[in-house]
Amino acid sequence: MRSYSIKTAAPEDLDDARAVMLDTVYRDFGSGYVPRWHGDIIDPAAAYLAPPRHTLLVAVDERDGSVVGTGALDARGPAHPPNPRGVAERFPSGETAQLRRIYVRPEHRRHGIARRLVDALLDFAAADGGYRSVYLHTDPTVPGAEAFWRSVGKVVHDEREDPGGGQGIVHFEVPLGWTREPVGEAARGRGDRL
Repeated sequence: MRSYSIKTAAPEDLDDARAVMLDTVYRDFGSGYVPRWHGDIIDPAAAYLAPPRHTLLVAVDERDGSVVGTGALDARGPAHPPNPRGVAERFPSGETAQLRRIYVRPEHRRHGIARRLVDALLDFAAADGGYRSVYLHTDPTVPGAEAFWRSVGKVVHDEREDPGGGQGIVHFEVPLGWTREPVGEAARGRGDRL
């Protein structure tokens, strides 16, 4: 049985965290690095370590000390455009904790890492005291992503239902008081495919 620890990223973890994130956007998303969407990946220290209300967590394989997963949170709500106006208005910057970069290397999935990262990020958001909501969006074409997020939060807007399908993104709200009890796919060990 493998053992993993979750910790706040330190400067010495950033190269490995960046590698996990870049591998994910190339392999799972198929988009590769897109500067307007992924600038935080290139400079995670400025995006997540410097601002006091932001954080970057890493999951570490305790066998060899390698970074096998990432999870980030910042105080920026979704922008319009490209996101729907109603979503941007519902989740304003400063009041919204946005979950980002919940990524786990494929060979380490299905061990509860993504759920543990989310737990720790929600604890961070609650401890901040200034966040009124937690928001995230996901690309439902990534295997396991939509099922995992449905087990954690509620859909507030599914762009696939918009005329023309929008960007095809699904937007979620996660309660700050989330119970952490796995349901649905996650309860059967399938919710950690991110």
